[in-house]
Amino acid sequence: MTTTSTNTGRPRARTAGEGGTRRRRKGTPALASERREHLVRLAAELFAEKGFQATTVRNIADEAGILSGSLYHHFDSKESIVDEILSGFFDEIMTAYQRAIDEGENPRETIAKLVRIAFGTLEPHRAAITVMQNDWNYLKGMERFAYLTKSEDEVEKMWVGTIKAGQEQGLFRPDIDPKLTYRMIRDTVWVAVRWFKPGGRLDSSELAEHYLKVMFDGINVH
Repeated sequence: MTTTSTNTGRPRARTAGEGGTRRRRKGTPALASERREHLVRLAAELFAEKGFQATTVRNIADEAGILSGSLYHHFDSKESIVDEILSGFFDEIMTAYQRAIDEGENPRETIAKLVRIAFGTLEPHRAAITVMQNDWNYLKGMERFAYLTKSEDEVEKMWVGTIKAGQEQGLFRPDIDPKLTYRMIRDTVWVAVRWFKPGGRLDSSELAEHYLKVMFDGINVH
């Protein structure tokens, strides 16, 4: 047995091989985090393809090549997995929306930025958007998902406030309803997840630009 000093200068006993054990333990949290992220990605794909309610814990475990019981080392339920997917989506998009608004450009430019941000989520957050499309009513009835309604309300306030500011500045028509306008834009973007195919004729940024052209300029020849 050898001794080594602690931060206080007092020696403590260290057994042979302790250093190796500590190095192995150091890597364990990172490895567990990688496995957790891998499981979330696999589950997200299943939720997007099969639907949240139709996907079972066994489906996720089979896709990961592990036993169902092993999945519970990382998550206590599939609700915990989708919770991580949805909360991550809302955290990211709300931060991006707020940043666009805080940049303080005129409302037309801000709305264009918000549209581009929304379309930009179609590929990286396909599972979250699909779950919201298909399972919103089911999930929002659970207490743990109460933040979904709150987050959606906060997002709506961002958009509606920007549309109203545009009306006040004479940039947008005064005879449109801001809340209804936002909801029509929102639904147009989110429903695109059903038919948008990454690698297709248009990528998400090109899709956003096409939508902005139609939204701002219409389809009539001027």
